[in-house]
Amino acid sequence: MSLTAAHYLPTTHAPPGVNMADYTCLWAEVRATSFRFALLSCGEAMDGTESRKLPRVPENLLKRRKKYQGLKAAEAKRALEEKRKLQPGKQIKFKRLESFVRDSRRKLRDDCRIRRMKIYRKKIPNISNEKLAFVVRITDIRGVNRPVMKILKFFRLTKIFSGVFLKLTPETLQMIQVIEPYVAWGIPNLKSVRELILKRGEAVVNGKKKPLTDNMMIEEHLGKYGIICLEDIIHELHSAGDHFIPVNKFLCPFQLSISRHAGINRKGYLTEVGDPGNRGAGINQLIRQLN
Repeated sequence: MSLTAAHYLPTTHAPPGVNMADYTCLWAEVRATSFRFALLSCGEAMDGTESRKLPRVPENLLKRRKKYQGLKAAEAKRALEEKRKLQPGKQIKFKRLESFVRDSRRKLRDDCRIRRMKIYRKKIPNISNEKLAFVVRITDIRGVNRPVMKILKFFRLTKIFSGVFLKLTPETLQMIQVIEPYVAWGIPNLKSVRELILKRGEAVVNGKKKPLTDNMMIEEHLGKYGIICLEDIIHELHSAGDHFIPVNKFLCPFQLSISRHAGINRKGYLTEVGDPGNRGAGINQLIRQLN
């Protein structure tokens, strides 16, 4: 019969053939293991879940990590401040030499054209009896000279494919001739005026753009001129009446639209929109195309 630790109780005498010191250590390990197993069994019975040991991290390592994170945050803040000092606002944009040449040639061409206009007055046919014109910007204006840019801002044509109604006077015609290489203009009919007002008519109310869908808003701002609805605005614009200027100022520039690549071919020339300049009655076709 083989002898094991279970056959003997811890006594002062070891089993035959076993050293007393080894016997004492053996029983100490058995008792520690039994006690540990009992604690685990009790915990599982109370929780109903398996016990999980949390990973232990030395305290010095935690302090080292916290210090490293603080240093990285301070370094990132310092780098951002240096970047703002070097590049305040927007980032630096690279501009090719060809763009400088193009802008310079366009500016010189505008200066020469304006000097010639002071000597030779260009005659515009078939507008002696007309009162209203519609002007739409169809080309890029980068590099234009100061008088051209000033007139474009005065007419509120800062965005491409934006259009406005103008009352035809000698002064207005002279300003249109200055910006003629960049805009298309002509004489709109009543149908074009109505379509633009009904589809793209907007007004600035309390600093915000609002569509012309409420006659109460129109009466509130233009009622003192006897204009209380959309039909009154259309009539006042088409007839270029006495209150044309406040009505036109109340309206926002008409932002027309075009398919993204419909008007530009592979070489970048405008094909569907056509050339800038005086269109006469042909402006109505352009309005229907862009509206």
